[in-house]
Amino acid sequence: MEILAEYGLFLAKIVTFAVAALIVAAMIMTAAQRGRNQEDEGELQVIRVNDRLRDNRDTLEAHLHEGAGRRRWLKELRRSRKKAKKAEQEKGNDGAQRRGRLYVVDFQGDLKASQTGALRRCVTAILGVAEPGQDEVMIRLESSGGMVHSYGYAAAQLDRIRRAGLPLTACVDKVAASGGYMMACVADRIIASPFAILGSIGVVAQLPNVHRLLKRNDVDFEVLTAGEYKRTLTVFGENTEKGRRKFTEDLEQTHQLFKDYVSEHRPAVDIDRVATGEIWFGRQALDVSLADDLKTSDQVITEACDERDVLLVRYERRRTLPEKLGLSAASAVESGIMKGVEWVRAGRFQ
Repeated sequence: MEILAEYGLFLAKIVTFAVAALIVAAMIMTAAQRGRNQEDEGELQVIRVNDRLRDNRDTLEAHLHEGAGRRRWLKELRRSRKKAKKAEQEKGNDGAQRRGRLYVVDFQGDLKASQTGALRRCVTAILGVAEPGQDEVMIRLESSGGMVHSYGYAAAQLDRIRRAGLPLTACVDKVAASGGYMMACVADRIIASPFAILGSIGVVAQLPNVHRLLKRNDVDFEVLTAGEYKRTLTVFGENTEKGRRKFTEDLEQTHQLFKDYVSEHRPAVDIDRVATGEIWFGRQALDVSLADDLKTSDQVITEACDERDVLLVRYERRRTLPEKLGLSAASAVESGIMKGVEWVRAGRFQ
């Protein structure tokens, strides 16, 4: 028993040393990577949706047959696929015009529009190969909005597609509100599911102020600025009516820019009617011209596969070792906070 106890203690020391070594290595790698642009450390992924749908359909069809019938069906399937592949190759060798393509990009929004970097890379890749007049682009968009400058930059990426002469469709299955709608309105067509949420064309800003609490506890907090409006409202200092007026003016100006942007891209919209910060469900959005059709993105893609080659384009960033080991504590904390804020904001649209 004494030998087992000593052996267990030895193993515990080895495990402790190994864990400590992993933590130190992770910290070193994290420090080394801080000066690098991690967004550049990824790769483009392309999935041919036609093949995926065909495989799913064939898998289900195979299970509808039993025994010898299934074997015969699978044999015939392999024969027909081989024949179709040969015909496609011969068609390509004849110099026949290829089918049009639909490039599909996904965007899952958060407060900071964090996926804009990936979106930018996908758009750049698509514009390098797509042919105006033959190919189209579709974005599957889901976002309840966030920071104005972040979503303005994301919308500018979609503007690149339209400026290149490629038709752009935005599909909203769940929500495209505020900054999310700023992105959606860039598209030539907005297709929404019947109960998707659109709109929320407005601007909001809020912050707490603990000046009176500090004052009751004899705590002074000074804000020193150079420039009359460098700081209008603060969390700790005493806010003034002049500062509040300036802050409100800035909000109104931002709101006007938002309204102008929507009007520019969707001139059929009665902007004074819809730019009240309200939201509309899919069917209602259709009535006020915030959407053009009612379908799910799955329906749009399935229909497109009959006439086009549908390619899902993604940019995946490679995770660092600390992220893989779950040792990136700062990222985890930030992610938790952001998810909490997103959860609170999402409650508005429930």
